[in-house]
Amino acid sequence: MSRDRIRKPSRSIRADRQEWGMLLPFLLLFGVFTILPVLSSLVLSFTDFNMLEPPSFVGLRNYIRLFIEDDIFLIAVRNTLIFAFLTGPVSYFACLIFAWLINELPPRPRSLMTLVFYAPSIAGNVYFIWLWIFSGDAYGLVNSFLMRLGLLDEPILWLADPRYNLRIIILVQLWLSLGVSFLAFIAGLQSIDASIYESGAVDGVRNRFQELIYLTLPSMGPQLMFGAVMQIAISFSVSGVSSALAGFPSTDYSAHTVVLHMQDYGTLRFEMGYASAIAAVLFLTMLLTNSGIKRILSRFS
Repeated sequence: MSRDRIRKPSRSIRADRQEWGMLLPFLLLFGVFTILPVLSSLVLSFTDFNMLEPPSFVGLRNYIRLFIEDDIFLIAVRNTLIFAFLTGPVSYFACLIFAWLINELPPRPRSLMTLVFYAPSIAGNVYFIWLWIFSGDAYGLVNSFLMRLGLLDEPILWLADPRYNLRIIILVQLWLSLGVSFLAFIAGLQSIDASIYESGAVDGVRNRFQELIYLTLPSMGPQLMFGAVMQIAISFSVSGVSSALAGFPSTDYSAHTVVLHMQDYGTLRFEMGYASAIAAVLFLTMLLTNSGIKRILSRFS
């Protein structure tokens, strides 16, 4: 018995070494390409750095300038929050509902519909089709249709007019957002054991809505959390769609976002310290939002 007791810890130590050895490549890559850049950006946010001269420490001057002196940043924050609080929840629940409905189809139609909903998110610059739909001349689909109906006398510059461009970009972003989260929900629905629904029927579950609330969602905790994290990241990092459709910068900065503001100072003006401060604020906002969503969804995990 004494020998067995002595051998057990050695086996445990050997197993731990093997596990850490298998994790080591990932940990090294994660540290070099994720943790180190984040920490470097946080440090640079307290400096004045133009990429040509060594960074000089300026304390909180970048953050003071960001919130007090930079009016364009406040516009970008407003637009980003509009994007986040409209496209985030709407696309999240849309992904969930569409995945639930498509999961009820037979296998072949389900595969086809899954491809139809997922395709826009992997088709690269497919959103450029919206440039034709909302083109500002008489050949644009919307302008042509409204002029033929007699509702317009002259074309509207949909993507240049601050009254319309942000709404159109939100619509396009919603169209593009049925991607990774949608696939995660489909996978989660497919992995639920059918015996759960049989047990639920015995316990008093009588319709599909009760199945969704009391059986399906509690069985999809990891997928719901993953989808929430992805939607937060997507909704707060909107940039490509806005710059492609409304221009960079957009008219009166009406479609300007925090990521575009960061790109402006980081890649065009080479004020890397100031751009790092913008990135730090965005990172903290996403972190707090993610923490709040995690608490809300914790009952399903």
